[in-house]
Amino acid sequence: MIIYKQAETVRELEQILDLQQRNLPKNISQEEREKEGFVTVEHNLDLLRAMNAMCGHIIAVDEQVVVGYALCMHPNFADAIEVLRPMFHEIEKALGPKDNYMVMGQICVAKSHRRQGVFRKLYQTMKEKLPKGFDKIITEVDGKNRRSLEAHKAVGFEPLTIYQTGEREWYILLLER
Repeated sequence: MIIYKQAETVRELEQILDLQQRNLPKNISQEEREKEGFVTVEHNLDLLRAMNAMCGHIIAVDEQVVVGYALCMHPNFADAIEVLRPMFHEIEKALGPKDNYMVMGQICVAKSHRRQGVFRKLYQTMKEKLPKGFDKIITEVDGKNRRSLEAHKAVGFEPLTIYQTGEREWYILLLER
């Protein structure tokens, strides 16, 4: 049985990083990227721990193994990851600086647990666990990641804005609590 909760231990954070590594573009084939999707950002344990301390990451655990995660990234971390800085700038342009939102920094489900509702349940749990006063979840998806775009639309995300950096097109998506 899968349990959905906020990450609490270093072991859980390490399992998140392991699952992340197995789904980075550099570690999967082009065919798999197109069919199954991929994650873009590579985190380290220190950053993951700091983010978790501010708002616990949402994890799906099966038999004490993390099989899915949705990272909570408070706007205070806007400068922590270079590739995400433009996203925070675009969010502020679209919403203004006063809106209380949480960024879902990355979501991933283990291959063994895909197409079983884990993605949807991670977001449902995230909405339930957001700190008081936060009424929006925002995420960014690489325009080439069609699978992720479709999955986010299926759980209720709406486009907030689309922008480009270099040759990449990014979709910023919004989910109201």
